[in-house]
Order: sequence, then C-alpha cells, then structure tokens
Amino acid sequence: MVLPYAYLLAQSLAPWNQVDRAFFPTALSLRSYTWIFSGGGYIPQPWLPALFNSFLVSTVDAGTIVIFGAMAGYALSILKFRGQGAVYNFILFQMFYPSIILLVPTFLIIRYLGLYNSYWAMLVPKAVSLWAIFMFTSFFRSIPMDFIEAARIDGAGELRIIFRLMLPLSRSIATIIFLFVFMERWTELMWDLIVIKEPTRQTLNVLLATMFGPYGTYPGPLYAAAAILTFPLLVLFLAFSRNFVKGVQIVLR
Repeated sequence: MVLPYAYLLAQSLAPWNQVDRAFFPTALSLRSYTWIFSGGGYIPQPWLPALFNSFLVSTVDAGTIVIFGAMAGYALSILKFRGQGAVYNFILFQMFYPSIILLVPTFLIIRYLGLYNSYWAMLVPKAVSLWAIFMFTSFFRSIPMDFIEAARIDGAGELRIIFRLMLPLSRSIATIIFLFVFMERWTELMWDLIVIKEPTRQTLNVLLATMFGPYGTYPGPLYAAAAILTFPLLVLFLAFSRNFVKGVQIVLR
C-alpha cells in the first residue's frame, strides 16, 4: 500500500531525465513543481485555481453534509411526526442504489435549472448524504432524552439543541463523516468532468484528467500534480486522527 505513494513522491521529485527510469532517482529536483505553479508548457494551465476549486467544493459539500445530516438525523431520531418510519426506510432503501443510476437524471435537472457550468452544479447534487443521515440518526438515538428535555426546559429551541448540544456530543461521528465526505469529494472526477467546461472552474482532478492527452510527454509534472492532490488528504487525516479513531470505535460498538 505504501509503495505506490513512495514511487509517486519519488518521481515527482526526480529530474526529468530520470522520471520512470528508476524507482528512486539519484538526484532531487523541484522542476516539476515549479513547472506546475508557473503555468509551464506551451499552454498555461490554471493549476492554482483548480486547487482552490477542489478545496472549495470539498469543504463546502463536507460541511453542508454534516449540517444537513445532523438536522435530518435529529428529526428522525428525536422528533415524532407522521410517516417518520416511512421516511427512514426510504433513506435506507435509497442507500442500496448505486449513484451512477441517477447520473443522467441529475444532469438533466441541473441543466434545466440553468446551473450547468457553474459552481452550483458541483455543489448542490453533493450537498446531502444518505449515509451521513443514517450515521447521525443511529448515534442520536443513543443519547439520553434527559439531555434534550433539560435543554428544552432551559428554553432552547430545536435548532439550538442541534448545534449547541447534539453536534458537540457527536463530534467524533461528525469528524468521520466530514473526513470521508471530504476525501470522496476531493477525488470526484466523473460528475465534475460532466458539468464543468470552463477551465477556471475545473477541479484539480478534472485538470489532471484532461492533461493526460496534451501533456502525456511530461510525466514529471503529472506525478507532482498527483502528489499535490494527495497531500491535503494526508494533512487532514493527521490533523483529525484522534477524533477519527474515537469515531471508528463508536461505530464498531
């Protein structure tokens, strides 16, 4: 599992005359990274905008999924309303469907709403996760009702209970959801490739995929771009590793 990443990093730091010719180069060079950030090649590429776009859509979607997942999970686990069981069963039923089935209908809806080739086309369809709703619902059911009743007696509304009480109590679960969604959204390719044609709005994944043709003879920069794409995920995991482990332990109980 480690060897592919080691090879990726080594080749991104290799001089161009040694790329893919040895597992570990005899010298190190930052030429590939300099080439990327200077918009090298004959056609300048929007590397920094693409990196920003990846951060933007991944962070926004991961955050909205946590928020909407917590709100829906609270409604399905704490509040009582008619059809509650049917809604929950429908969510579970939808989780069995592969997302590729809804790709074309979702695209047609996005185009009908006039969101094609915009940030909204990348953000809106990924703003809700059924898996996150299921996770929050299962966790909130384990929280004693005494905490919620005490908050209501103190005059707290439902939204305040969600954001001031339930979310802090479920910090480990929220961290797991945020990390997994961020990683999944960060590596998303097909949907962003379909709905975005403007180069300045493309994510780093899309830019990499479209560059394999015109820049196939520049493997060094492609390795460097892939290393840049991997680095934020590593930093994010290391920063939240403690909460991640706690959340996994809660899930496995």
